[in-house]
Amino acid sequence: MDKDAAVGVSPSRVRPPAEQTASAALDARGVVTAWSEDARGLLGYEPVEVVGRTAVGLLAEALPAAAEDRCAAREPWSGQIAVRHREGHCVYLAVEAHSLLNAVGETHWFLTANESEQPGRPARGGGRTTDGEPATATLKQWALDQIPLPMALFDREARAVAVNTAMEAAMGKTERQLRGVHVWESSPGQTLKGMEDVGEAVERVLRDGETVPHEVYLRAPGEARAHAWLLSLYPVKDPTGRIRALSMAAVDTTEQYQARHRLHVLNEAGLRIGTTLDLRRTADELAKVCIEHVADFVVVDLLDSALQGVDMDAAPPGDILVFNRAAQRSVLAGCPETVVPLGGTHAFPVDSPAGCALAAGRAVRQRIDAEALRWWAAGSPERARSIEAHGMHSMMLVPLRARGVTLGLAILARHRTADPFDRDDMILTEELAARAALCVDNARRYTRERAVALALQRSLLPRHAPRQAAVEVASRYLPAHARAGIGGDWFDVIPLSGARVALVVGDVVGHGIRASATMGRLRTAVRTLADVDLTPDELLTQLDDLVVRLDREDSVDDGTDAAGEDVGEVGATCLYAVYDPVSGRCSMARAGHPPPVLATPDGTVGLLDVPAGPPLGLGGLPFEVAEFDLPEGSVLALCTDGLVEAGGRDPDAGYALLRDALADPGRPLEETCETAVRSLLSASRTDDAALLLARTRTLGADRVATWDLPADLAVVARARELACAQLSAWNLPEDAVFTTELVVSELVTNALRYGGPPVQLRLIRDTSLICEVSDASSAAPHLRRARVFDEGGRGLMIVAQLTERWGSRHTGSGKTIWAEQILPAP
Repeated sequence: MDKDAAVGVSPSRVRPPAEQTASAALDARGVVTAWSEDARGLLGYEPVEVVGRTAVGLLAEALPAAAEDRCAAREPWSGQIAVRHREGHCVYLAVEAHSLLNAVGETHWFLTANESEQPGRPARGGGRTTDGEPATATLKQWALDQIPLPMALFDREARAVAVNTAMEAAMGKTERQLRGVHVWESSPGQTLKGMEDVGEAVERVLRDGETVPHEVYLRAPGEARAHAWLLSLYPVKDPTGRIRALSMAAVDTTEQYQARHRLHVLNEAGLRIGTTLDLRRTADELAKVCIEHVADFVVVDLLDSALQGVDMDAAPPGDILVFNRAAQRSVLAGCPETVVPLGGTHAFPVDSPAGCALAAGRAVRQRIDAEALRWWAAGSPERARSIEAHGMHSMMLVPLRARGVTLGLAILARHRTADPFDRDDMILTEELAARAALCVDNARRYTRERAVALALQRSLLPRHAPRQAAVEVASRYLPAHARAGIGGDWFDVIPLSGARVALVVGDVVGHGIRASATMGRLRTAVRTLADVDLTPDELLTQLDDLVVRLDREDSVDDGTDAAGEDVGEVGATCLYAVYDPVSGRCSMARAGHPPPVLATPDGTVGLLDVPAGPPLGLGGLPFEVAEFDLPEGSVLALCTDGLVEAGGRDPDAGYALLRDALADPGRPLEETCETAVRSLLSASRTDDAALLLARTRTLGADRVATWDLPADLAVVARARELACAQLSAWNLPEDAVFTTELVVSELVTNALRYGGPPVQLRLIRDTSLICEVSDASSAAPHLRRARVFDEGGRGLMIVAQLTERWGSRHTGSGKTIWAEQILPAP
């Protein structure tokens, strides 16, 4: 459709009045009883088709109210009426109605009629003033008929009655051919958008009498490209305000439509591209938007050097450009045009079209001809064959650049769209590529930094629960910044000697990598101090000193006062608990940390009264230990404040929710853990959160054997016999019996020689076999290398060689030396 054409009708174009006068007769019921030849010529109906029918059936519109009143009063009347022509269009008649009486006094009617113009419109042909100049009405008629805007007139059934010259030219049809055609049937071309809704707009005009604008987008016959048209649909009213017809005018709004379309696509791209920080998904989002709005085939290739973290200001040096296929889309199912799979690596020569586009740093359009095919074939014959096989006739290569770094290339092609890429397409695609490149660079940087962060996280948090039988554990760690995956909270489960286990939960002030680095140092320190078997209060004291030292080091590094003005800036809280499955006793201390919650098997759930203690980093303040007897099957919950105080919640309300989640201590721990997290945390949390659940187990008397030994070296043989008998009762293998016999002999001998009474031997059958010898001396044993002729000094060396690990711990009455052997799995 040209700019001067669209679907529509002019309200000005009608035929001149007929010269003949039509006549008809009606009986008292309004039935046609006679039909003249002139009436047939004027309306197209044969007498046989009309006589015997009611005249009301011929009306295109209801009679005027005045005519109805005069008919009811049986009085003659004259006026204009609208009658339906046999071909379907509306004909306006100037009618004179004469009343007649028959022999019985019934009123019959004799009608005469001439064709008249539409309401308020002059005749099309002539009309001149007395001085020979055209009359104003005639000039008005000519102006309306010659207006360059396509216009049309439709009756109340939305059928075309008349059109102007511009509409005839636009539609490629004469007015006679267009008469009777509905508005929504007016376009013989390719309707792309809008015509399906025009019927609703017409209904609004005829119903409400208001002007309705309506936009359509279509390609008319003979047009190279589609055009946008703004249709103005408005009612045609008689002097009384009654709607008699519908008129339509069309204006070409293609430029405005295209500008709005570009803005719409760019806005849509801003919402759809970069929804995640996944690099390949971002590339695919760019390809999908381009397929929907610009191209028939799109690939997004990222430079391999960019993926490896090498930032280039332009195309990388060398003869070959190595790319990785990040995304590809096609209007054809299965993307048959591609010759490189997703994730595949491929290369372009630097003098190829791709290399030239990267070197230019801007989009390049290319028509596919014989020379272009030779260019593509030089880099890859398969590509050239695919281009030719699918009929690609136009291509566009758009570099992806962000922050001065060349990231890759988007290649777009057309083979189903007949039009080649034009300048508007190139401008739009460059803008899309610029936005996508920034998102791709963000995703690339995020991927690189997240890999570093995750490596740090994996090194800081326990990846799986250690093998131990004291407790069953379940845990959750949820950093405030979920995408980074790291934070300042931590938890740990540390196996200790004597089948005991340490449970730790801590919280470093702050978030992110800095807090995580501090957390990692504290976690390592806790593990080291736990190996020394310090009591909970002693361990927290040592940890407090460490935090003070870390803060001083950071103050010096940051250039602040190293004298201690900023001491405490590196703050942390911690709760440290030690559980002994032999005695069922748990000792714990906390440094400014939220108290633990205990759920016993009988359903009782409550907070444990553990002295709060100061947060870590204040220095010089004591910590207190609290001890509790835990029934077997109890669930101990250790958490950070980010769990119970999430979303600014009052801690008491948070603990109430946690108690509700622990109300069924027999439920699987993983399920309980998940329930607690769901009820306590929201998606909008601002603090890290950690939760550690531990269900206690006990070691029964059948798995522990204890003997008090007299202070006599002669008892060593007896100790060996007791140990061997116990291992036989436990059905342990012979090699374990032999090793235990040697270990018992060496440890008991050392206790009797270098320690002090009382001496006690204890064997514990856990996941390993533990041998413990306790005495009253606080002197710690140590390994030494005996010389060739020394008679002693080899005992602990033998123990170290025969067992998995060994060590000593201080007790309230002295020390305990222990050694562990690995037992075969049952």
